[in-house]
Order: sequence, then structure tokens, then C-alpha cells
Amino acid sequence: MQNIIDELSWRGLIKNKVSGTECQLKKPTTIYVGFDPTSDSLHIGSLLPIIILIHFQKKGHKSLALIGEATGFIGDPSEKKDKRIFLRKEILQKNTESIKNQILKLLKFYSEKIELLNNFDWFRKIYFLDFIREIGKYFTVNHMISKDSVKKRINNNKNGISFTEFSYSLIQGYDFLYLNQIKNCQLQVGGSDQWGNITAGVELIRKKTGKKAYGITFPLIIKPNGMKFGKSDIGENIWLDEKKTSPYKFYQFWMNISDFDIEKYIKIYTFFSKEKIKNLIFKHREHPSKRLLQKKLANEMIEWIHGNEISKKVIKVTNVLFEKKKEIFQFLDEETFISIYDHIPHMFLPFKEFEKGIFLLDILKKSGFFSSKSEANRALKANSIHLNKILIKENILIKKENIIGKKYILFQFGKKEFFIIKIE
Repeated sequence: MQNIIDELSWRGLIKNKVSGTECQLKKPTTIYVGFDPTSDSLHIGSLLPIIILIHFQKKGHKSLALIGEATGFIGDPSEKKDKRIFLRKEILQKNTESIKNQILKLLKFYSEKIELLNNFDWFRKIYFLDFIREIGKYFTVNHMISKDSVKKRINNNKNGISFTEFSYSLIQGYDFLYLNQIKNCQLQVGGSDQWGNITAGVELIRKKTGKKAYGITFPLIIKPNGMKFGKSDIGENIWLDEKKTSPYKFYQFWMNISDFDIEKYIKIYTFFSKEKIKNLIFKHREHPSKRLLQKKLANEMIEWIHGNEISKKVIKVTNVLFEKKKEIFQFLDEETFISIYDHIPHMFLPFKEFEKGIFLLDILKKSGFFSSKSEANRALKANSIHLNKILIKENILIKKENIIGKKYILFQFGKKEFFIIKIE
């Protein structure tokens, strides 16, 4: 067996591992990763476990993906300051189906056949008293409250932690036990916030069966504000569902990764060989202004998540928007304008409003990028507004002469924000 630990380590995909894991992985091993359906879409943080599953499968191991419809009823307290809001059964079922389809699509791109399971299939057959008697006896309260996820909630939250969330590690621990007995699964992989839950399963298997089990955690992907990407976390995420995060915005996320982080991300999010990544990093360091790594990663990710057709459109839209020459509009066809309109924030206005003209500040207020005319005016005075790639310094009257191809007006705010108006 090729050494999967070495592969994941140089890519920065290992945070902690249970003692003996490396020795176990010298032979074919079945592993699993769990996905809680607390949303109807995965996000870029959710890609890491999928990437790891693919790495294991490519190295000759067997990977399982577990969708936790049952655990979704409970809610993982890890890294949560407040208690979770319980989702209705029909919403969990809808989320489960949606995430299942996303995972299958992601795996199909790399031609990987990884088995998908749903823990509700076995938990619905278990009686509460049987579970408490046969599984609960292996968990001591003393040990459970010593775990960080529980301790933080007890110490830092006046509402404490409910018994429902407190029992989460039992449920996840049983998943590991069940898969160990039914699928001979010996290794669980999860984010670093899952260490307590993973070791709970390792201990449960040891105590109940006498067998050894193992676990690996990977570092979490952190937002610029220091928070992790999470399906139920407050704040903006970069979702895989194009209805929640547009393909253009998804592409721009990768394009805007800092030079400090991009060398880490190119290792984490691609399956490029070590040699190829070294060469890419070397070329990037020679000319960092060309953003070679950002473009390479953005192109790989947009094609994987949204497919070849959307990928081509988004890349074309990006090239048009960031082209500095205003003459580019003379060479664009209607299809390209439609793609721009579909992929960036937009608004429709009737042609008659431009016969007498509309003042720039009125349109900027309508765009939603500014909370008030005064805020828009400050951006105007700061030389941050472009109209059809021309810098605007005053509150001009926008007339039909400003319309591109008799249909569109393009605004740019600062260096990276765009807004387009369609006129009919």
C-alpha cells in the first residue's frame, strides 16, 4: 500500500490521529466520513472530507460516505455557542436527498464509486431503552463533560447544554460501532472539531468488541473573520449549490485567495502531484502578480463543482469584467451579455426611464450595494465608481446614450464588485 499518511500530511490534511493509525493503514482499510444534513447544500469546508475519501480510494482503501439524517435530529454541539434549532423531519429528509445528490455528482467527476449510507436506516429500528442500556453504559458522564465541545457550553453559556445535544457523541459513536460490525470499518475521518466524537467511537468499539479502531482529523478551513465554514453557522459561506452561491462568486472566492494562503489551498483542494504543485508554486513565486496559482485553482474548482459549460462561461465573464479597455464592449455578442447578467448582481429597468435620464446616485441606491445616496456619494468622491469601464467623478445624468448595445449598463464599485442593469 502507498503511504496515505505521507500523502495527506504534505498536503496539510492531517491535524490529529489516533495512536496506531499509520500502522493500520499499511494494509487495505475501510474508512468513513459523516455529513450532517443541517442544510440543503454542502460548502467548500465540506469538500475536504470528500477530497480525503477520494485520496483513500485512490490509494487502494475503501471509502464510505455517511449522511447523518439521524444525527441531524440531534445536532452536534461541537464549536457551537448556543443550542441548535431543531429541523423538522421533512426538512431533514429534503436536505439528506440534496446532499446525497451533491456527493454523488462530486464523486462522479473523478469516477470514484464510494458507497453512500444513511444512519437513519439503522437508528429508526432501535428502541430508546435498548440503546441507553446497551450503549450508554459504556460512556461515563465524567468523561463526556470533560470533552471541549461540552465543557465550553457548560462554562460559557448560561443556558448550558441540553441532554439532547449532550447525547450526540453516543449517537456518532454508535455509527462507528455499527459500521465496524457491518462494513468492517476501522477508521473514521472528520474535522478537528470532531476529535472528541471520533475518539468516543474508538473507545466504544474497544470496550464493546475488544477490537482496535482508529481516527484522523483534518484542519478546518477558516473564513477571513476567523470562523469556520459551517452549514448552520451565521455569516456568509461559499456554497456548492449555485442558487446559494453563484458560480461567478464561487470562482471569485478562489481568485481572491491571498498569496499567503494559496500555496496551502492548492495542496488541499487539488489532486495534482507533489512535483506538479512544486513547479506551480515556483512559477507563481517568480511572478506573483500574474496570480498563476489562484487562476489554476479557480479553474479546477469551478469545473469540478459546476461543470465544463458553466466553467467556460464564468471564465469568459471574468475576463470581460476585469478587462481594463472599454473598447471590449464593441466585440461582445448578446450571449456574452446574457452570461454577465446571469452571473453577477443585476437589475431590470424599463427603457422609458432613460429617455429623460436618471441620475447616477439614484441608480446606485437602487443597486443595493449602498444603503443610502450619501454612502454612494462618498464612493463617487473616492473615485470608486466606473460606468461601462469609465471612471465617474460626479453625479451625472445617465441617458440612453450610455446604454451598451441598447440593452445594458455595467457598473463597477472599487476593484472587484460589479453590477449590471438590463434595459428593455
